Amino acid sequence: MTLEQIKEILPTLENVEFQLENGTFVPEHFHVTEIGIINKNFIDCGGTIRNEKVVNFQLWNADDYEHRLKPRKLFNIINLSQEKLGIENSEIEVEYQADTIGKYDLDFNGQHFILKNKTTACLAQDACGIPAEKTKRDLSELKVNPANSCTPESGCC
Repeated sequence: MTLEQIKEILPTLENVEFQLENGTFVPEHFHVTEIGIINKNFIDCGGTIRNEKVVNFQLWNADDYEHRLKPRKLFNIINLSQEKLGIENSEIEVEYQADTIGKYDLDFNGQHFILKNKTTACLAQDACGIPAEKTKRDLSELKVNPANSCTPESGCC
């Protein structure tokens, strides 16, 4: 989800709710403590130089159980960050702490925001010698040409 997409959704909501993919909700008294831009310049294992840019939201739980971040307030925080930091429309990455700080992609299911688990991947599989994944097929779906097949009683197998 991009920054502009979340800005389109926020005015339609009564509350801002975040849910992990496992169904657990971020406690409703969370704070958005940071919005920023993160640039990642790196070289992959195949020698290709890459640059990734994401808008970063950091969610934090405090002991102020009466706190509720309303959609209009988050919308205003986003606008302020765009104005003061020159943040452009980019994909959003959310930081949220469970056992350690986790990084999540952001999605929306029509009711609340979903923190989608991120995974690692090799960006240069051809350079690492990792074979391309073969297409898996269900053998029961294969079409059999009766002219090229035999039956167990025919003695051909």
